[in-house]
Amino acid sequence: MQVVWSATQLAHRETRFVRSGEIVPSPETAERATFIRDALVRHSHSLIEPREIGLAPILAVHDADFVSFLQGARSGWSAFAGPEAAVMPNVHPRGPDARRPSGPVGQLGWYTGDMACEITDGTWQAACAAAQGATTAAQLVAEGARSVYALCRPPGHHAGSDRAMGFCYLNNAAIAAQELRRSFDRVAILDVDVHHGNGTQEIFYGRGDVYFASIHGDPDQYYPFYWGYADQAGEGEGLGATLNVPFPVGSGDGPFLDALATALAGIRRFAPQALVLSLGVDASIHDPHGRHAVSDAGFRQMAALIAGLELPTAIVQEGGYASAELGETVADILDILG
Repeated sequence: MQVVWSATQLAHRETRFVRSGEIVPSPETAERATFIRDALVRHSHSLIEPREIGLAPILAVHDADFVSFLQGARSGWSAFAGPEAAVMPNVHPRGPDARRPSGPVGQLGWYTGDMACEITDGTWQAACAAAQGATTAAQLVAEGARSVYALCRPPGHHAGSDRAMGFCYLNNAAIAAQELRRSFDRVAILDVDVHHGNGTQEIFYGRGDVYFASIHGDPDQYYPFYWGYADQAGEGEGLGATLNVPFPVGSGDGPFLDALATALAGIRRFAPQALVLSLGVDASIHDPHGRHAVSDAGFRQMAALIAGLELPTAIVQEGGYASAELGETVADILDILG
């Protein structure tokens, strides 16, 4: 399988985030991408550079002011707080009467949804390269490839149209889906990351041309907490085009694969012409930061069931954190999907 990869994605060096009231090291490290890249090379997948696509595919799903903020956030913050200061928010707006301020502290809170989106010197460049990779994968699929994988880092599915969140800055899956819509009338997104893809849901919630199905840990007890419930099914023209299938936190193969079967049935009813797979593998029993127990065999079965859709597929990497097994897990999945 062709693997779209740019070393520019290693430039983002998030060091910390806030979890349960503590500042802790970030698991979204550059090493997680190199684990995957090296395993894919061992499995004889071919690495290609992303195409230069400019900002148009990004602006097709993201607010222009938000994109401008991401481009200048690091330099603006350095001028305000000094070059060594971490670019992290300490306040977020809430309520319909909130308005966007002009100062850097207020804007940082406005455009981020949590304290897991540190912005470093290379964040914009890395996020833009990941978006270019997702767009390239979608374009290659539209041009006739069966499946193409974009090794996106940083990931994207928590990023909304105007908000970074959960280690995500630009929504690579949404960008890929919108690009596929240029060639296909009906596109589905399947998100198998253990965390709900709330950003992807928000972007397409009112649309009926892109179907979003997500299987994930029950958000009542699991990040992102506020989205991903089974009764969140879309609105307006998009009513019925969102399918959330939560499973109990701590689940292994059985509940995970049952949820997948439900999601695949929904996708078949929608009858898309192309698929975007948001491939998170943080439900793995090997994941050092996870609370779930999906086995290697469970992921291989997942891949076989997705392959059974027989749809042209753009695959974008979401979660899955650095461990000796991470790269092999992804490579095994791509071996089946390819």
